[in-house]
Amino acid sequence: MKLPKKVRIAVFPVAGLGTRFLPATKAMPKEMLPVVDRPLIQYAVDEAKEAGIEHFVFITGRNKGVIEDHFDRQFELEETLKKRGKLEALKELQRDLPIAGQTSFTRQQEPLGLGHAVWCARHLVGNEPFALLLPDMLLKSDPGVLTQMIAAYEKTGNNIIAVEEAAPEDISSYGVVARGQGDDSGFEITGMVEKPKAEDAPSNLIISGRYILQPEIFDLISNQAKGAGGEIQITDAMHKLMEHQNFTGVKYKGRSFDCGSKVGFLTANIVFALARKDISHDFMKELQTVATGS
Repeated sequence: MKLPKKVRIAVFPVAGLGTRFLPATKAMPKEMLPVVDRPLIQYAVDEAKEAGIEHFVFITGRNKGVIEDHFDRQFELEETLKKRGKLEALKELQRDLPIAGQTSFTRQQEPLGLGHAVWCARHLVGNEPFALLLPDMLLKSDPGVLTQMIAAYEKTGNNIIAVEEAAPEDISSYGVVARGQGDDSGFEITGMVEKPKAEDAPSNLIISGRYILQPEIFDLISNQAKGAGGEIQITDAMHKLMEHQNFTGVKYKGRSFDCGSKVGFLTANIVFALARKDISHDFMKELQTVATGS
């Protein structure tokens, strides 16, 4: 069997306005909101790095320059940390930096939907398979979800979608897949639909904001009409691509946090803080104080 092309490129759509977090996101991108002490976008990039991604493509918009700054060196800050002897903090900053030439930034000038944002990366991706990570969806797992997906991709060479189970009341907020043969580590996807009513959904498996897609998706998006919400939807393009290529679902091991919602974002902060050895003990004490009112 011929080995599939390696997945080297990851695309991160970060052009959204973050209206659900106003006024916090009036001047700061929602992708820079911190979960404990790391911005959301950093968690997504870390997940991609762990999976072996070599090139990080960011689809930005207005007022998103701080994201580019985050992945650049800040010489004044580094010098200040050196002078103050804060070498561990300096090492962490340097460890998070991509290697020179590993990042690319391009603009989505209008908010025309996720499908359109992905299409904006077509010249940077070229004729290669690529990973697509939505930073709003923070996934906590070991190994990372994209690493689990790469394992399925290397076995099949198919398009890959990460999925998880959802409660009936939540299904209408997500894309939903129809499940065919195979186990949780890699099963056939026989259909998908964007934001169906619970009674019309083909399963309770929702798309979790992680994809591995073949480059033919770009041509399909180019000729695609607007879909749900008057936007160009990536799910519609994937549905067309299914007519020509196979899709595999991975029901990943881990937990997701929809950080596009306030409750999901706050929950993520609690869970990630409790997983930190340096602060978990003191933080738990504070939570108990809040819970008991004493």
